[in-house]
Amino acid sequence: MSGIEQARKTAEDLAYHAGFGNQHSSEAVAGALPHGRNSPQRAPLGLYAEQVSGSAFTEPRAHNRRSWLYRIRPSAAHPPFVRVDNRSIRTAPFTESVPDPNRLRWNPLPEPAPGTDFLAGLWTLGGNGDATTRTGMAVHLYHANSPMRDRVFSDADGELLIVPERGGLLIRTEMGLLRADPGHVALIPRGVRFRVELLDTTARGYVCENYGQPFTLPELGPIGANGLANARDFLAPAAAYEDRGGPVEVINKFCGNLWSATYDHSPLDVVAWHGNHTPYVYDLRRFNVIGSISYDHPDPSIFTVLTSPSDTPGLAGVDFVVFAPRWLVGENTFRPPYFHRNVMSEYMGLIEGAYDAKADGFLPGGGSLHNMMSAHGPDRETFDRASAAELRPQKIDDGLAFMFETRWPVTATGQAATAGHLQRGYDDVWQGLERNFRP
Repeated sequence: MSGIEQARKTAEDLAYHAGFGNQHSSEAVAGALPHGRNSPQRAPLGLYAEQVSGSAFTEPRAHNRRSWLYRIRPSAAHPPFVRVDNRSIRTAPFTESVPDPNRLRWNPLPEPAPGTDFLAGLWTLGGNGDATTRTGMAVHLYHANSPMRDRVFSDADGELLIVPERGGLLIRTEMGLLRADPGHVALIPRGVRFRVELLDTTARGYVCENYGQPFTLPELGPIGANGLANARDFLAPAAAYEDRGGPVEVINKFCGNLWSATYDHSPLDVVAWHGNHTPYVYDLRRFNVIGSISYDHPDPSIFTVLTSPSDTPGLAGVDFVVFAPRWLVGENTFRPPYFHRNVMSEYMGLIEGAYDAKADGFLPGGGSLHNMMSAHGPDRETFDRASAAELRPQKIDDGLAFMFETRWPVTATGQAATAGHLQRGYDDVWQGLERNFRP
C-alpha cells in the first residue's frame, strides 16, 4: 500500500470532538486520563503528565488557553536543538524590502522539486509586526508532493491557519489526527507539534501565521446569538498516539529561525489529553452567511470566520474572512464588492472557481495584496457586466475565496517582490474604466 493510500485509509473515519474553545477531554486508551486532579503523584498507565500553555497563567479565564497531556515520554526528553537553514520561510520584522502601496497579484507557486514535503514547500510572501513581541502576522504559501517522513514541526512564533487549495492533508498532531481537504481549514495552536501527510499526489494552499492573540470567534453584536461560523462545526481531534522509536527530526520555529533536534522517539506520543489549547478543522461551506436582503453590498467584515483581537476593540491583528456560496438579492444594488480604500490591509486567496469581483487573472492558488489605502475594486469587465445586469435573485456558488485582513501594512519578502509568478500587469485590470459622468 502506497503512502497516499495508507493516509487515505487512516483519514476515512477519524473521530472528533465538536465545539470551538471547549474544554475537551480525550483518551486513546481507557483509564489514561486521571480523575480529580491534573498531576497525580503517579499518572495512570505509567504516563507523564505535562501542561502546554498557550496563554499566560494569569490571563482571564475566558481567554486562557492550556491543555494537559498524558504522554509516553515528557517533551523535556530531547537532545539540544541546532540551527538549520530557513529555506524559503521568513519571519517578521520583514526588512528585505519596503512596504509597497501598489496593488500586487501573484499566480500560484510553481511546481516543487520532487520530494518536497509541507515544511520544505513553505514559501513566505510577506507580513507585518514582530514575532518576538507577538504582534502581527505572516502570509505563507505551500506546495508539496511528498509526506513529512520521520519529521515533525512546531511553531513557537505563532499559530498556523492552514487553508488547503489543492490536495487533501492528513495532519498528525500531538492531540490526534485531522483531515483537511480543499474547502476546509486547519488551525494548529502555537507550539503544538504536527506532521503533514498527503491524501493526493500534490498539495497546495495558504498559511496564515498569527503571531498575536489566538484566533477566536468574532462577536456577533446586532446579528444576535447565531450566525457566521458556528462553534459546534469546529472539530478537535480525538486522542491518538505514536509509540515508536526514532530517529525523528523535530523542527522548531523559534524567533524566526528553524532549529532541529533528532529524537530517539516520536514526540506525537500523547495517549490522553484535556483542555482547550487544541487543533481544529473547520469546513468553510458550513459558514452561515449573513447578507443584505434589501439593498447595498455589506462590508466584508460580515464574512469573518475567525479573528485575532488587538488591544483596540474591533481592530483585529488579523481577521480570516471567507466568501462562501451565498444568494445576492439586493435591489437597485451594484452586487459585487464595491470600489474601496481601506485602513486595513488585505491579502486575498482563491480556493476554487472564480471570484465575483475579478473576471480574469485571479487564479486558485494565487493571491492579491492590497495594502492599506490602496484603491481597489471590481475590474472593468466585472463593473460593466454588473452595472447592466438584470437584478434577479442570484446564487454565487461557483467560487470559494478568502481574505487575511490585518491592521498593519503587509511588507512583501524579497523573494515575493521579485518572484517570477508575480503578475507585472495587475494595474491593467482597471484600465478602460471610462468617464461616464453626464452633467
